[in-house]
Amino acid sequence: MKLAIGTPPETYSAILDTGSDLIWTQCKPCTQCFDQSTPIFDPKKSSSFSKLPCSSQLCEALPQSSCKDSCEYLYTYGDYSSTQGILASETLTFGKASVPNVAFGCGADNEGSGFSQGAGLVGLGRGPLSLVSQLKEPKFSYCLTSVDETKTSTLLMGISSQRISVGGNRLPIKKSTFSLQDDGSGGLIIDSGTTITYLEESAFNLVAKEFTSQIDLPVDSSGSTGLEVCFTLPSGSTKMEVPKMVFHFDGADLELPAENYMIGDSSMRVACLAMGSSSGMSIFGNVQQQNMVVLHDLEKETLSFPSCTM
Repeated sequence: MKLAIGTPPETYSAILDTGSDLIWTQCKPCTQCFDQSTPIFDPKKSSSFSKLPCSSQLCEALPQSSCKDSCEYLYTYGDYSSTQGILASETLTFGKASVPNVAFGCGADNEGSGFSQGAGLVGLGRGPLSLVSQLKEPKFSYCLTSVDETKTSTLLMGISSQRISVGGNRLPIKKSTFSLQDDGSGGLIIDSGTTITYLEESAFNLVAKEFTSQIDLPVDSSGSTGLEVCFTLPSGSTKMEVPKMVFHFDGADLELPAENYMIGDSSMRVACLAMGSSSGMSIFGNVQQQNMVVLHDLEKETLSFPSCTM
């Protein structure tokens, strides 16, 4: 997403992530910074920049922090990437709307291969540090266009149990597979910051078995794509018949277009299921969320998928 930071505002792009909370960007002086397409933010040039004290509630909300003359943070992600720096307050500008006093991470040590698509990250999670929590917005929604689409996706602010079917066959997934445990493990998160969907291993194995039995093509087990379930395409063919896939949520069935779960590479003559297996927690990734509105109602604690109007 595009936004601007500081006074005067400096425009940059950031990764939109419903799977985490912290808002951050790379800051000068950098001890470890990755290449970004826009200038690295210099807090000395902004009149609205202010370091947050260690006594602030948002500093205390950080999973890892320390204190010298201000609040210092370390924030890590599931792929072992991380950002480290100072928690500060700034004015953020979205289009023509400016919002003062938003807490964000001013990252001087930022490490991870997935960050290079932006100059930082905007967390939309449920914790107090996220953008939606700080703005006290009860609803937000987004509509992600296809990976290879040139149209801009949209983000609008202010507005449990599960089953899966493949080709009309409802899979015998145990009810407890996607349940959230008392210790916080398990469950399924809707994550705009993860590419493909990861299903708990027992559920993924059932999905993989069903696709393999219903698709009349040889299985490609070379591992060349890095995905777990792949098929060899016939010579000269770029099309294949794929079974319909439906996620059955409480109160709604979400039928996915084929391009949201099957991706192909004509040069390699393979087509793969854009999903993988995980241990414990399951993740509904952004490839599966293409071209649909994902509406989060934080007051009602509901998630819905209205039709996308791009």
